[in-house]
Amino acid sequence: MTTSFSSTVEPEGDKTFDAAVAGNDGVLVLDAAQRCLSADAVFTHLFDLDPATLSGRLLADTPLPGPLTAALTAAADAALAGNGTRRAHVTFGEDDAPRAFSIIALPGADCVTLIVSSANASNEEDGVADRVAHLRAEAALFMRDHVLSVVSHDLRGPLNAIHSWGYVLERKVDANDPAAQRALAGIRSGVEQQVKLIEQSVDTTRAETKALQVALAPVALRPLLEKSAALARASVARARGVTIEIDSPLAEEQLEGDAERLLQTLWLMLAFAAEASPSGATVRASSNIEGSMWRTDVRFNASAQALGDPASPHVLEAFARRQALEPREGGRIAWGLALCKRVSEAHGGAFEHSDIADNAEVTLSVRVPVAGM
Repeated sequence: MTTSFSSTVEPEGDKTFDAAVAGNDGVLVLDAAQRCLSADAVFTHLFDLDPATLSGRLLADTPLPGPLTAALTAAADAALAGNGTRRAHVTFGEDDAPRAFSIIALPGADCVTLIVSSANASNEEDGVADRVAHLRAEAALFMRDHVLSVVSHDLRGPLNAIHSWGYVLERKVDANDPAAQRALAGIRSGVEQQVKLIEQSVDTTRAETKALQVALAPVALRPLLEKSAALARASVARARGVTIEIDSPLAEEQLEGDAERLLQTLWLMLAFAAEASPSGATVRASSNIEGSMWRTDVRFNASAQALGDPASPHVLEAFARRQALEPREGGRIAWGLALCKRVSEAHGGAFEHSDIADNAEVTLSVRVPVAGM
């Protein structure tokens, strides 16, 4: 048995990856005390476990293999202590049938998300798997924060109404009626507790992406497009039999932006389009500079069956895929594409998409100013 762990902050090079990545990554979420908050179906399937054997338990008390538990523990501790991404690699089992896994730990406000994927045979494929796992984790982080933002916004409306009607009732009821006064005090106290909960638990948790900082530097657009497409092919498109085509006259054009965040945006748009397309379909990305804006559109024909197929590789969790097909309220975006919206807005741009429905022609669009902010 061999086990290795690296506690350095994850470096991201400029290498373009275009190799197949088999299967999905498992996701395990721990709180600061390393108690299991959630584990997705892929994670439990990787280790043939009943989810009930993980939920609410300390990581050390779960039936996970000892070497894996040790690697997960070290990665989670390092990520939370250093407030940055950490990687780990672990190999265990019999010499004739070793099992190797790559781990990426991403810290949150009071939890850590662990992305676990089966390690591939070659170093290049290992690099692709790690890269894709990081991209998926970033997309999940922004999606979580976006959902919390929606919850925060939608809860405040009725709470404000209850608060206002409480004052109306206070002027109407008898000040000498103790029962009525206790009822009013209970209403006010309940509203205050809920607002405090939203401010402390919801708004604080999403602070990591609420004020997203971008590191502006010259970014070559054509290589960015090609690298994003290569990663989307490797992560989901090739395994699904979906073709990704790029139609762009861009050659040596640049803009002032955060290359890593923009790559994450393009990759998510392309990967989502690939997993929402039926096998044999083609996803088309067009990209050009229009005036002072760089615009990229990703077009595909959506398939509800493809999005919901549990046997196929996916980028997003099942609940996010289901939500993407629901009617949009007030033009809101699909939860799973929240990263695209936040990154584009942090650059002074915008992200939007047409309605995602079965058999619909869908367009995902991102626009970013060419000049720095």
